[in-house]
Amino acid sequence: MTRIFFNEVVTRDGFQNEPAFVATDAKVALIDELSACGYAKIEVTSFTSAKAIPMLRDAEEVMGRIRRLPGVETTVLVPNVRGAERALESRADELNLVMSTSETHNLANLRMPREKSFAGLREVIEMAHRAGSGRVPVNVSLSCCFGCPMEGDVPEAEVMRWADRFAALDVRGLTICDTTGMAHPAQVRRLTRALQQRFGSLQLTLHFHNTRGMGLANVLASVDEGITRFDGSLGGLGGCPYAPGATGNICSEDAIHMLHAMGHDTGIDLPRLLAVARQLPSIVGHDVPGQVAKAGLITDLHPAPAYVAELRGQ
Repeated sequence: MTRIFFNEVVTRDGFQNEPAFVATDAKVALIDELSACGYAKIEVTSFTSAKAIPMLRDAEEVMGRIRRLPGVETTVLVPNVRGAERALESRADELNLVMSTSETHNLANLRMPREKSFAGLREVIEMAHRAGSGRVPVNVSLSCCFGCPMEGDVPEAEVMRWADRFAALDVRGLTICDTTGMAHPAQVRRLTRALQQRFGSLQLTLHFHNTRGMGLANVLASVDEGITRFDGSLGGLGGCPYAPGATGNICSEDAIHMLHAMGHDTGIDLPRLLAVARQLPSIVGHDVPGQVAKAGLITDLHPAPAYVAELRGQ
């Protein structure tokens, strides 16, 4: 079966909306544990302003203290040139940039029109390409590719237009985001097919939320169309403030468990990952949406009730 690669986003996308600050020591320990589980990438943090996202005010310290393992890329979200400078100083393996394909969502989320976002991100890409220590790969995450909670449908042509513009800047990858959980499998199949036909030479990653319970179904639709890279968040943490009542990202361990059961190789040590996932509620101070960490693997069997043996003997 096809090899599937996962990018774990819990300590950035998952934590940034948590109400209580997660201690730096806990973040570092969690990232080190996740790195040992076999992820392709870990989105460690974001180099945004501490005022905007207080949870990630310790970005430099976290990046300076985590254990770097061969084969595990550290990727970080950067909003602008200053953030990119900080990320490069912290030896990030990849810069992840974000803007929305929806004008309204971009204005609400980033407080600027899309053209202004694009101009700023182009500067970041140019900086990464001429980084003093060598060219640093750039990934661009395009939000609301499957719909905007304020505008409704986002035309496929609009998604392709923005993907084209970033591809022309020689980025390494594009992440196609279902930011508010509006995607459904038929739509996912159509868009991923079109994206692969046009951008097959790029790393294409799909980023789903489980807002309406279709996250894992959308993963399967993507896999069926040949997508091999996904974002996931431990425990299913995360969510968008512009999707009222939203749950978080797809749960990493639930998605990985599903794919393993179907015979796919993710490179992930699933029992080890589940052990980490079971620590997450104590880290954030509340229950999390993930299911497999609670129920166990489908191969985990339980003893039959004592009366079953008596019934067998009848």
